[in-house]
Amino acid sequence: MSTASINSWCLTSVSASKRSLPALRPSVFASLNSSVSPPTLIRNQPVFAAPAPILYPPRRGEEMGKDYNEAIESLKKLLSDKEELKTVAAAKVEQITAELQTASSSDPKAFDPVEKIKSGFIHFKKEKYDKNPGLYSELAKGQSPKFMVFACSDSRVCPSHVLDFQPGEAFVLRNVANMVPPYDKTKYAGVGAAVEYAVLHLKVEYIVVIGHSACGGIKGLMSFPYDGTTSTDFIEDWVKVCYPAKTKVLAEHANAPFPDLCTQCEKASSERVPWTLANLPVCERWLGEQNSRTEGWLL
Repeated sequence: MSTASINSWCLTSVSASKRSLPALRPSVFASLNSSVSPPTLIRNQPVFAAPAPILYPPRRGEEMGKDYNEAIESLKKLLSDKEELKTVAAAKVEQITAELQTASSSDPKAFDPVEKIKSGFIHFKKEKYDKNPGLYSELAKGQSPKFMVFACSDSRVCPSHVLDFQPGEAFVLRNVANMVPPYDKTKYAGVGAAVEYAVLHLKVEYIVVIGHSACGGIKGLMSFPYDGTTSTDFIEDWVKVCYPAKTKVLAEHANAPFPDLCTQCEKASSERVPWTLANLPVCERWLGEQNSRTEGWLL
């Protein structure tokens, strides 16, 4: 088993062929209101003499968008009349936009989950699906990924982003702390079924396990006392899959600070994966038929 270290990521791989994997690597709203008397700026006075925009208290929902759109339209009208205002107006538009974005991200009431999903799908449809009709036409017929990937459920470490996988390239299973449990036909049937499907039906060539730093699952593993008491229904039992890694780390780094223990356990738990996979019956046959070897990487 070979290892390499890059930026605190942990990746472990079981290869089904002798080919090696490639190297991885308070907000304000401005409104320019029309009036009988034109703004001072339009009377050919210097730019710095322009009156300050009228500031209104922040409002919510549709009113926010309405004020913003009205402000932009007013600025556009001014631009059409006075060419020299472009720089000033552009700066104001940028300021207003930044302030609105800050208000939206900091105010839970401003977040619309349904709109987020809808806009995300529309973006996918326009920017990816419609621009790659050949790819998605082929994928509609079936899949034949070369990789099976185990990854953590952590929202910060999506394997498609981290490893730049494209649709159809990887069969992915994500769980807490990217763990691969030992063979058990009843207790961990979901994981076993995924491995079997990848190996027997999809004919994947590589099984890859991605670990990462600051993993909450590993922190839990290192924190739980395992003294017969539990505080959760599932988490403690699940992360105990890598209890041997915890035991190894505590034996070798007994006096290390807790954050360092977690870092060592993140590495140790990923290093156990080739052994665990190799002992699954389906993988034993797969590895034997391919005359392959196990390899490990730390990213």
